Amino acid sequence: MSKGRNSKFGLGMTLIFIGTLLILSTFNIIPSIGKLLSKFWPMILIFISLLFHAGYYSNKKDVGLLVPGGILLTLGVVFQTSELWNIYNVMWPGIILAPAVGLFELYYFGNRERGLLIPVGILSGISLFFFTFTIGKLSGLSKFIIPVGLIIAGLVILIKDRRIGNGSNDYFTDN
Repeated sequence: MSKGRNSKFGLGMTLIFIGTLLILSTFNIIPSIGKLLSKFWPMILIFISLLFHAGYYSNKKDVGLLVPGGILLTLGVVFQTSELWNIYNVMWPGIILAPAVGLFELYYFGNRERGLLIPVGILSGISLFFFTFTIGKLSGLSKFIIPVGLIIAGLVILIKDRRIGNGSNDYFTDN
């Protein structure tokens, strides 16, 4: 098939697919497109973020693509989590965290410019500060997600430092 025919075939199949979905939703066989979009609209942000990441990983030269990719991915996860469990009142500090994730990706995969760690640390700290207040609004075991995550992160840092360090295993004595 020629390129023009492939394009027309793809367009035709897309229209048939969308039309079929609309008919099935009209007969309540599947939820309406509007209902699905109202619950899963953040997936659009996640998909766009994956396009940014794919753009970077395709040639590894355009490291700047990771900033909007990280921001949109974080926002997509925050909003999708909030939509599914109706916890916007708990997840909103993730919006502050989003630029920190994008900048950290730029730092990690880029030239490792230490100056980038300043806004990453500030934004992450502010986000974590507010998360500590909003997490109390959760019920059951989900209240322990952030405290347990912090404990695990602290243990990982200590264990990693212990392996790399000078062999001293005592963190609590002065040298």
